This record gives sequence, C-alpha cells and structure tokens, in this order.
Amino acid sequence: MINLGKLYIVATPIGNLEDITLRALRILKEVDLILCEDTRVTKKLLDRYEIQKPLLSYHHHSKLSRVEKILEHLENGKNLALVSDAGTPGISDPGNELIANLTPTLSSSGRGSEEEIEIIPIPGASAITTLASVAGINMSRFVFLGFPPHKKGRETFFRNTSAAKYPVVYFESPHRFLKNLELLEKFSPDAKLVVGRELTKMFEEIIRGGIQEIRDTWAKKSEKEKKGEFVVIVY
Repeated sequence: MINLGKLYIVATPIGNLEDITLRALRILKEVDLILCEDTRVTKKLLDRYEIQKPLLSYHHHSKLSRVEKILEHLENGKNLALVSDAGTPGISDPGNELIANLTPTLSSSGRGSEEEIEIIPIPGASAITTLASVAGINMSRFVFLGFPPHKKGRETFFRNTSAAKYPVVYFESPHRFLKNLELLEKFSPDAKLVVGRELTKMFEEIIRGGIQEIRDTWAKKSEKEKKGEFVVIVY
C-alpha cells in the first residue's frame, strides 16, 4: 500500500499579512514543501512568520512535467501545501487544474494516483467575501464571474452582468476599469456598484455609487491612486 502524502489548499492574506489563520501557519510549518505562484511573494509571508520551507513554483504557465513532479512528491509520502500570491487558491488561479490532475475521478488524462490523494482545504482570506461583508446590500445570493475577458467575449460578459438576477462580483485591473465601466453602462445604465481597491492594504478604499458617480470619483484621483487590484460588485 502506497503511503500517500496530503495536499493542503491554504488561503493566505490578500494584503495585510496579519490576516492568516493559526491553522494555516501550523500547516505551513509542518508540510514538506510549499507550492506557490511566485516564490518571492510567498517568501515575504514565510519570513514574516519565521517559516523556512522549500518552495516550488506552480502557476498558470507551469508545464505538465511540473504536475507530474508534484504527483511524485505526494506518492513518495510528502505533504504539500498549495498557496496563491494572495487569497484562496482555486479562485481565478490554476489551483483547481492541479487538483483535477491529481484526482482520478476528475483527471481526463488518467495521471491521478490510483489511490485517492487527500486534499484538505485550509480556509481564510478571500477578496470576494471581504468586499461582500461590507457591501451593505443583500449578499445572501450572488454570482461570481472572475475577471472579464480582455478582448473576445467582453460585451457578452457585461450583457450577462446586467441581466443577472443577483449581485454580480468580478475582479478587475486598474487599466481596464474605466473602459469596462463604459460597457456596463451600455447594458445597465442604472447599475449601482461597490468597488473595493487594495483591500486590507495600507491604501484600502471602498467606493459606492452609480456608474457616473464612480467615474467622477475615479477621475479626481492621481495616477498613483489608480493602482492596485479591484473587486467590483454590481447590483
């Protein structure tokens, strides 16, 4: 019988390094290897809590050989932790692809281990629930759509957003924010928004209002203030 290792899916802070659970810290100290998007980003978190563990990069551009290497570690009984640069792995990042490749019932290529690898979620910070918690609207039901497409499918994305029965949450980058507001206005001119920028970080900002109000507020900002990651709620 193979003594398989365990894979922990560990949520990390989205900005403020204090936003990590005691359980997550314990797991990061106990595992044999940590899988991460950017080793430099993860090292800052580990240094903050004096954790010294070997790191292996795993991201959108990782090749099949990297997945096979991860599977080899698990089949050799190594316990691994998967983290993203910020927040919960598997949400708009390749975490779910790795899990699918390691799970026989999900893998289309048959690369998963013959025995089921135990995959354990370690919950924590998420930009989605962070903004939802202060939205001030009914978020008992909502739709999460990830990042809008860069080119093909953008109009369809915002058409679907305007037609949704429930609040829609999506991620956005600063240089596409205004242009995508134009598309949202085209399909839903009366939409209201809650916009979170740099959540939990030093320059955290939450803006509420209609599309024109948001646009006017944004126009008054300096270029320095227009940086950072966005979470947007449309309702």
